Amino acid sequence: MKKLVFFILVINQFLFAQNVLDNANSLYKKGQYEEAITEYENIFRSKKHSAELYYNLGNCYYKLNKVAPAIYNFEKALLLNPDDAEIQNNLRFAQKRTIDDIKTVPKVGFSKILSDLTARYHYNTWAWMAVGFASLFFVCFVLFYFLSKTGLKRLFFTIMILSFISIIVCITAAYSAKKSFDNDQPAIVFSESIGIKTEPRTTAPDSFVLHEGTKVFVLETSNAWKKIELLDGKKGWIPSASIKMLK
Repeated sequence: MKKLVFFILVINQFLFAQNVLDNANSLYKKGQYEEAITEYENIFRSKKHSAELYYNLGNCYYKLNKVAPAIYNFEKALLLNPDDAEIQNNLRFAQKRTIDDIKTVPKVGFSKILSDLTARYHYNTWAWMAVGFASLFFVCFVLFYFLSKTGLKRLFFTIMILSFISIIVCITAAYSAKKSFDNDQPAIVFSESIGIKTEPRTTAPDSFVLHEGTKVFVLETSNAWKKIELLDGKKGWIPSASIKMLK
C-alpha cells in the first residue's frame, strides 16, 4: 500500500511539474517573459533541474536584456549538457552584451597539448570512448587467440596494441578533464559594476573593475570576500554577494 501511495505521489508531482513547464513555455512564446520566469523558478523550487529549464530561463532573461542572469542560466545549462550547440550559441550571443573584454592567456608546451586534448570532449565522453576501445581490444584478443592464419593474427595483434594505447589516452584525458572540472569554481558577476580589491577589505585599493555577466573563477574565500581569477590571469578580491557560483 505504501508503495502505491508513493507511486501516485510521484506521478502527481511529475504531472504538476509538466503542467507548470507547459504554462511557462506558453508564456514565453507569448512574450510574457517576467511571468514565464516566475513559472520556471517555481519548477526549480520543486527541486526539478534540467538543461532545458536553465536554457529556457536564460532565454527569458536574454529577452529582457538582463545579461548576468541570462549568462548564468546558459552556463548552468551547459554544465548539464556541455555538447548542446543551441545553448553554446545563445551563450555566445549573451556574452556579446557584456562590457568586459577578457582575453584568455594561451597555454604553452605540454600543458597546452593536454588542455587542448581534454577540452575536445566532456569527461563522460572520454570515459565511454575508453569503454569502446576496451571492447575492441577484447574482440581482437578473442580473434587473435582463435584464428590460425599468421596474417590475420598479426593484423588483430596490431589493432590490440593500438586499442590499448587508445584506452590509456582516453582514461588519462577523462581523468584530467574530470579533475579540471572538479577544481574549477566558476561564478558570474551580478553587480552592475564592481571594483576588484587588492586585499579582502573595503578600504583596499581597486586593482581593476568588472561588470555584470563576466565569468570569474574563485580561488579562495575569506569571510565575506572571494579571491577570483580571470581568464587573462588577473586576480583580486570581490565581495561574495557580488557573484553567483555556478557549481
